[in-house]
Amino acid sequence: MSATMARRSLVKSAGGAALAFTAASYNRVLGANSRIRVGVIGCGNRGRYLTEVFRKRSDVEIGALCDVFGEKLRMAGEGVPGAAQLDDHRRLVGRGDIDAVIVATPDHWHAPMAIDAMNAGKDVYVEKPLTFRREEGPRIVHAARVNARICQVGLQRRSATLFRRAKEEIVDSGQLGKVTFVRSVWHSGAPYDLGDPHQPQPPDLNWERFLGSVRKRPWNPHQYHHYRLFLDFGGGSMTDLLTHWIDVVHMLTGKTGPTSVAAVGGIFVAEDDRTAPDTVTVVLGYDGFTVTFESASLAGLPEDHIVFCGTKGNLLITRDHYKFQSNQPDAPPVVVKTPETFVEEHVANFLDCCRSRESPNCDAETGHRSALPCHLATMSFVMRKRIQFDPQREAVRL
Repeated sequence: MSATMARRSLVKSAGGAALAFTAASYNRVLGANSRIRVGVIGCGNRGRYLTEVFRKRSDVEIGALCDVFGEKLRMAGEGVPGAAQLDDHRRLVGRGDIDAVIVATPDHWHAPMAIDAMNAGKDVYVEKPLTFRREEGPRIVHAARVNARICQVGLQRRSATLFRRAKEEIVDSGQLGKVTFVRSVWHSGAPYDLGDPHQPQPPDLNWERFLGSVRKRPWNPHQYHHYRLFLDFGGGSMTDLLTHWIDVVHMLTGKTGPTSVAAVGGIFVAEDDRTAPDTVTVVLGYDGFTVTFESASLAGLPEDHIVFCGTKGNLLITRDHYKFQSNQPDAPPVVVKTPETFVEEHVANFLDCCRSRESPNCDAETGHRSALPCHLATMSFVMRKRIQFDPQREAVRL
């Protein structure tokens, strides 16, 4: 299949309208001193934050903003005067003056928007988890390869100096020994307050456009403002937070997927209409070791770390430091601290790759592999079954 035919096929499979882009925009080569013009899709809290990170750089210009909620679009536009404001992502990715696109929308829009953007010749920085469904991953990977696009997934620890040092100095050096067990924890500290469930729909919010491929239903302010807490839109902490720690597991061990996944938990704290668990424990079996993930919404219990247990010692990593404790008698702990500049480092890597055309630190294949265990955990939780998985064939066995 020719590249042209493949691109046309992908546009059709993404379910978007035909994307009108010029040969000039598709084939533009960025020079070392060129400013990269970026479009932002999704102007909520995360989208506005990423907009600020990108626009602080002298080599970036924010050229367009897009959101289905006019109020958020206007809020983002206040910080980026002159940027075009659009309500349909297809209009943004079809612009010839945009080189790269940020996708910071709810999870169920990540795949179609990223694919549409790459089919239109744009490089893409897409937030995690890369996918909403397991089958979307290969489609995004294919779109990136067929279109020769840079696709960086927002798993920032891949670019973080702290995590790269922990891998090189403790794991790769052999000090940790063979990894046998990994424990990861991410407690939010308190349950979400979802607010009034009877809020009227804002007049400038396109609810049907927000739903996209999700089953049609009446306006629900909880599902809009807290979409991650509803299984129709996300998987709670299993897809929002587990994907970070699983990516670190893959990064430090070289593994690409589990052989089994089991998730148990429930809605034990909250009293509202959410469907994703507020308390959950996930056990993932890998070839040679086991990984656990714990997440709960309890006041006074904020916690966020991962521990790698090896045959020669233990390695704990948090947001701003790692601590290695050798099993050798009287060995002092090794503590390394670095500033928390995950996002800035990840964005810098993305922009460097937009120019060099080298693979970014967290490309589409990597992001797909780190989303898969999270989808398997959600499946296990819903089905109340342990899931057997073949990571090479990406095949599920119940």
